[in-house]
Amino acid sequence: MVGAVNEYLLDIQGLDVSFKGQQGIAHALRGVDLTLRPGEIHALVGESGSGKTVTSMCILGLLAMPPGRINHGHILFLNRDLVQLDESERRRIRGRDIGMVFQEPGKYLNPAFKIGDQISESLTVHLGLERKSANARARELLDLVGLTDTPRILKSYPHELSGGMKQRAMIAMAIACRPALLIADEPTTALDVTLQLQILELLVRLKNRLTMGILFISHDLAVVKEIADRISVIYAGKIIESANKKKLFENPLHPYTILLLLSIPDAAKRGRRLKAIPGSVPDAERIPAGCSFHPRCPLAENECRRIIPPDVNYEDSHRAACLQIGKKWITS
Repeated sequence: MVGAVNEYLLDIQGLDVSFKGQQGIAHALRGVDLTLRPGEIHALVGESGSGKTVTSMCILGLLAMPPGRINHGHILFLNRDLVQLDESERRRIRGRDIGMVFQEPGKYLNPAFKIGDQISESLTVHLGLERKSANARARELLDLVGLTDTPRILKSYPHELSGGMKQRAMIAMAIACRPALLIADEPTTALDVTLQLQILELLVRLKNRLTMGILFISHDLAVVKEIADRISVIYAGKIIESANKKKLFENPLHPYTILLLLSIPDAAKRGRRLKAIPGSVPDAERIPAGCSFHPRCPLAENECRRIIPPDVNYEDSHRAACLQIGKKWITS
């Protein structure tokens, strides 16, 4: 409830976002509800185009308006509604209280500045540290994220570092001010399997050491299984299932979640064709009536084409929005 003391670090309520395009109105988010507790890792999972990154941009206050527009909803962070803040207030929070790790660090690290200068900048801007103190703290941060030879790295430009080193440097920048919330948007996608695991382990260590909450955005449930405490599955701008990790992997309720789990490569499935979900996420300008997943769903009935399924709490905060939950069907 807006205005009441909130037990959550982050509480998104009914977030509805649209974009005005040449072909019409694109409905990117359609009433997203998501909560994250202090010290928790909450994974937001879905295919490309499902609304994951738009959600993170709204939290950070980086949604381009226009063409974007927040039609209604609230984003409560430390009991403040970020939607109601002006840009100067958002700027004070962004980078200090909320950190961000992007998918491809090479695109977001400034190629014209050395790594040390880029880390030190947030310390001087947000914490008011003098240059000498900021440089000393930058060295500590590089040590914290597992980078050795820190004097060289501080003096290096982004192009002089490997992909894994750049990602660790970006994480160092994101946690420089000890944020309460870290948003990690596909932070391992551009890395090989070994580096992926190292980055995931690093995020967990940092979460425990700095007692921060993490919103982990991914399209890959196999990656999410390694790191998340709670998982929300988003489809066509709407959360269609949310549960703690154990419940979601052991007893998925929504057909979309079940199909995502069946598509995960596994040694036990060697030699067998993996399940694939036919079709693709609908264009935000042409979302089907009723349940948005019904054109791809093996369980869809006529009612699914007419009725938007309500979000139902089935057990212990395991929520799902589907009219056909419980129906038997072949899953292997």
